[in-house]
Amino acid sequence: MPSQPRDLPQLLGEARRWFEEGLSAAMAAAGAAPVSPTQVQLCSVLDEEGTTVSELARRMGVTRQTAHQAVHGLVAAGILEQVPDPASARQRLIRRTAEGERAHRQAKSAIAGLERQLTERIGEELATALRTALETPWGPVPGPGPELAPGSAPR
Repeated sequence: MPSQPRDLPQLLGEARRWFEEGLSAAMAAAGAAPVSPTQVQLCSVLDEEGTTVSELARRMGVTRQTAHQAVHGLVAAGILEQVPDPASARQRLIRRTAEGERAHRQAKSAIAGLERQLTERIGEELATALRTALETPWGPVPGPGPELAPGSAPR
């Protein structure tokens, strides 16, 4: 029985997991403390000068509670710290510690290595095409309409 082709969200999810697992293995080999995929994502959307938990949650597409949990785990690990926000007495900024900066540089180096490895495996042309497709703006998220209704024929 032939299997159904996988849809793009499944394929993108598998590609993301490939990078997450490769990054996790590289960081473990370097002696870094283990972090969850959510914590890795949080670190990737963090501004150099610091970011509020609300903004981190928005960028990650998660709830404030999920972002808070990830922040607290990384604060406990010595990767992040909370500091007063000079623009708001009520807000706190989340930023990397010196150890967090070191881990961030290690992670960026590991990701570059994973990208090189992927390019070796699939070829320069496909790797470039993949990057181009993912960097191309897709426009706003489509709203409800007949073309998105379950059971409608693709156009």
